[in-house]
Amino acid sequence: MSCFGTFARKRVAAGNATRVLALAAGLCATATTVAAHDAGATPKEESQYEHSLLDQATRSKADYAIPQIKLVRADGKTVWLADEINDGRPVVMDFIYTTCTSICPVSSQTLAGLQTKLGAASSAVHLVSISIDPENDTPDRLRQYARKFGAGPAWNYYTGTLAASNAAQHAFDVYRGDKMSHTPVTLIRAAPGQSWVRIDGFATPDQLFSELREVVSARASAPRAIASHTTASHPLTTN
Repeated sequence: MSCFGTFARKRVAAGNATRVLALAAGLCATATTVAAHDAGATPKEESQYEHSLLDQATRSKADYAIPQIKLVRADGKTVWLADEINDGRPVVMDFIYTTCTSICPVSSQTLAGLQTKLGAASSAVHLVSISIDPENDTPDRLRQYARKFGAGPAWNYYTGTLAASNAAQHAFDVYRGDKMSHTPVTLIRAAPGQSWVRIDGFATPDQLFSELREVVSARASAPRAIASHTTASHPLTTN
């Protein structure tokens, strides 16, 4: 049974639910395409690398009160955090700074890989990267960083005042005192009002894709077993 065919038989409300249905179908189609592509590959070194990252990753669920924090998007527009991430789209979020040479490049490359896996559905998923070094990460610097990782129009970077950045970090329990002490955290949510999936540590694009598909499918009231992603992946430790 095709992914789309299963979803098409589900009755959902108009408006946002229709968009969710379309996105879920798109994720199903993408999963099928990715699986077909990966079936003929044997990337041993990549697999070993993913295992080393995932050994340190843990998965949990969390609820956060999102305050209206004023930030500056990489395009120079002043925005409010809650408005940006409560626009109805699924959200995948991380915290970075552009001069980081360890954690941030890996996290950013992972989001870039997720963006690639999403394919045509990428415009329906909001990727969010918030700077934890806003005093140095100007909008122009963030734009340069975004280009380095091939960020598409649905992947937004944010800066602002130090107080605003710290407030955003506190809101999502990622504040570690200073940028040199930060740890890799990725947050995934299907829609406003839903719980967040929190991944502490590094995950792969496959893992993020699977998590995203699961939360979107759940929101669309789809069967849990729908569109199993057959690309090789590794389970995260769950708290």
